[in-house]
Parts: sequence; structure tokens; C-alpha cells
Amino acid sequence: MLAVTSAPRIDAKKRAVLDARKRQFAKATWETETYPHRMNFYLTPPTGDIALEQFEEWAIARLKVLAELEACQFRNRSPAETEEYMKPVLEKYMRLSSNASRSSEVDAERKRDHYSHWTLRLAFSSTADLRQRFARLEAQLFRLRMQWDDARERRAFIDSLAMSWETVSEEEKAQWRTELKAATRVWGDEEESWFKVAWENVPELVERRQCLLKRGVAYVHVREQSTMVVNEFSRQLDSGLELAGRFLPRMDEDNRLSPILHHLSQSFVAPDAGYSESSSIGDITIPTAASIDGLSQHFPLCMQNLHRELRKNSHLKHFGRLQYTLFLKGIGLSLEESILFWRKSFKLVADDKFKSEYLYNIRHSYGDVGGDANRRGRGYTPYSCQKLLTEAPPSSGQAHGCPYRTYAPDNLIALLQNVGVTDRPLLQGVREDVGKQRFHIACNRVFEHAHKGELRKVKEEGLWAASELDTILHPNGYFKRSFLLKNLGRVKAGDLGVDGPGMGKSGEGEKMEM
Repeated sequence: MLAVTSAPRIDAKKRAVLDARKRQFAKATWETETYPHRMNFYLTPPTGDIALEQFEEWAIARLKVLAELEACQFRNRSPAETEEYMKPVLEKYMRLSSNASRSSEVDAERKRDHYSHWTLRLAFSSTADLRQRFARLEAQLFRLRMQWDDARERRAFIDSLAMSWETVSEEEKAQWRTELKAATRVWGDEEESWFKVAWENVPELVERRQCLLKRGVAYVHVREQSTMVVNEFSRQLDSGLELAGRFLPRMDEDNRLSPILHHLSQSFVAPDAGYSESSSIGDITIPTAASIDGLSQHFPLCMQNLHRELRKNSHLKHFGRLQYTLFLKGIGLSLEESILFWRKSFKLVADDKFKSEYLYNIRHSYGDVGGDANRRGRGYTPYSCQKLLTEAPPSSGQAHGCPYRTYAPDNLIALLQNVGVTDRPLLQGVREDVGKQRFHIACNRVFEHAHKGELRKVKEEGLWAASELDTILHPNGYFKRSFLLKNLGRVKAGDLGVDGPGMGKSGEGEKMEM
């Protein structure tokens, strides 16, 4: 039975008074609006209801897109290479169908796009550095979508904008035609249409001398219209981020959203990537305690470092053991084989001490014993790159965490050389990445160099889908991808966890003997 309480009587004179801070949300504008265009300036914040799971899930998907876009920039991909690389990424995480597609998911896709933008706008408005980084990537994403948009729909979107430009009249064109053509480099039978706009709105065109300046007005050719739209988008976003930054402290009062926004802001270090069981090689071969030494050649540097420390000292401290145990669990090592691996590795420890001080923690990681976290018998999941990069750094004598973050540059280079990375340009690139705190990019740089021949082959022969070559964000993903690449031709699986060329109808590949 619904309980109803009587509301206190409100003075009629005060009833019409509305707090100025709440006025913009007094009417849920977005609930009644439609999404007529694929493109969006994100001028109106969403006011409809949304589940917290969707709030975070949609933002994470968009963050992955922005992270891949930033990775393209860090790797110095050309505009053409970036376009080719980003198409499958956007299709996978943030698909936006055109009106002509007649897809039933058009409104849902555009709603997801709109909400995810505003969620990240809140998450990354806390500092000037985050605001600048977010604005730059969103502008790049907007530009890509503008280029890919259908010409007719792009024109309709641009016409719907309240842009501060004016079409140059026929009289003006006749008066300035020669100067207009010379300044904007229009020759032959190109479309002779220009716009007038305040020169400060197109500073890059002024800098490149690609417009005509007359009395503080820039005459811009129609082909530069998309650039003008992108610039306006960037100006609006910069202004919006400043406002969001001032509003953000009020969000601390909401204990539902604050943890999510904090988690998302941390994800700009390295986007979060949950562990997937497809990162195990259990469907290809069965890892054993005896095979770990051989498999370690496929480990990322963080796990190679732990393995080397374990072999050197016959011991690892607690956090190192936990990180490494979960990683080995993630590649497919069973509980029984894990216990055997650790017992042999701790060869200087007596049986009684091993059973009393170490055995329980191994079983607990696998979910064999324990309370709430392990009640379903699955235990803990392997750590992602984001967790390794955002946890407290190791103290003296500890080896856990991400070496790209925790090691001094010179010590990091020495460590890489010890594991066989000797290419000087590569090491210089790693040093630059680390200096700019692009730790996961440095790790991916090392991976791509170590597997450059195999990566070239799978790309040229189309053996893997483009989406299977995303930036690596999880140590277990690193391992699985390295293992498959180094075993091309021996492993039937065509890609990472998805049925590929050579797979049977059952989706099972041939087992490999290690």
C-alpha cells in the first residue's frame, strides 16, 4: 500500500519563484526532443532518467573510443591511417547510424552518444589538463564523424546550427572575385561560394593565409565550412567544460555519482578493461606449472618482471604474489597447477611454512575458500592496466605494479634491455612516452615492435578483424595476443576469443601440446 504524506502549504506568492540555478532544468527539454541528426553539438544537457549501470557503461564505451583516438595521435598515424583504424572502433563501441539506414536503433544510438558525452564532460572537468585533453579528443571525434557523414545529412545539420556567418552576396563576389580566388586558392570551375565571418573565429585559416581579410571580416570558401563548424564546436565545448568545472563540487553531495565520475577520471590514465575469459589459452592448450617458464616470453613487462624476481629470489612479497597469481589464473592455469607452481618456486620455504602462510592466499584468489568476494567460487579477477597504474606504487623490496610507471627512466631502459629490447629508436620512444605519463602507450609500443612481422601478416592477409587490434589495456590481453601471433599457423583460432578463419562450426581450435 502506497503511503501518502500531506505536503506543507506553500505561499502562492512564493510558488512561482524558481531558483535560478534550477531554472534550466525546470522543464525536461531533452525528454521531449528528438535526434534529427547524427551529429550533435551537445548544447543541451540530458534531463531524462537513466540507470546507473547505463550511466557508467555508456561513458566507458565512449572513453575507449577517445583512448584509441589518442593512441593514434601518440603513434603518429596519418589522418588516412587514423580514419581507417577508427572506423571499426567506432562501429564496435559507439555506432551512429544515418537517417538513411532506416535502423530501428537510431534513436537509442544517438541517446547513448548524447548521455555518454555529458557523463565524460562531468568526469573530466575537474582540472584544466583534463578539460583540455577531453576537448581536444572530442573535437577530433567530431571532425571524423563530420567527414564520414552523408553529404545531405551533413548539410541539414549545418543548416540547423545558429552559426555566425553570412553568405557573400553576388555583388560582393563580383567586386572581390579576383582577390577571393587568389586568397582562397580557388581555380578553374570550383564552386564559387564564400561566407563572411569574424576573423577571430577562423584563426587557423588566417594563419595559413587561406582566407581574404577585409576590415576585420574573413571571407572563407565553402570548402572550409566543416573547419568552421569544428572550431565552433570546440569553442562551445571549452565554454561548457568551464561551467561544468564550477558545477562539479556540488556533485560530491551525490554518493551515487561521485565514485563513478572519479573512476572515469582515473581511466584517462589508461581506460579500464575488464578481464575476459577469452584471454585464457585453455581452449588452445593447457598451461601447467612446468610450462610457465616457456610461456613467460609472451608476458608483458609487468609480469616478466615478477617472474624474473621470483626465479631470482625464490620469493615474492604479498602484493606481487597476488598480482602474479591472478595473472596466471587468467591465462588458464588451474588451481592445482598454481599451487604446484608456487610450491616449486618457493623452494627455500619449508612445507609447513608454505601451507600455513601461502597456501590459503592462493586458494582464496581462485575462490576455493573465502567469504563474500568468493562465495560464488570464482575468486578475484586479474588486474587491468588501469588498476596497476592507479594503485599505490610499490615500496622497497616489492616488484608489483607497472614498471613503466614505477621505475625511473634509466632503470626502466635497463630492465627492457635485460629482457631483450635493444632497439635504440624504440627505447627512445618508450622514454618519451614515460616522460609524458603515457605508460600503456609505451607498453603497446614495445609489443608492436616485438610482433611487427606477425602484425604485418595478419593485417595484409586479413587474418584478424581490425577490432581485434585495439590498444592493449590488460596484461592478460597482452599475453593472449602475443601467444596467438607467435603461433600463427599452429593455432586454429583466427582472432582473440572470436571464431575466425580455420575454426570449425563448433568454434573449437586444435589443441597444442606445450
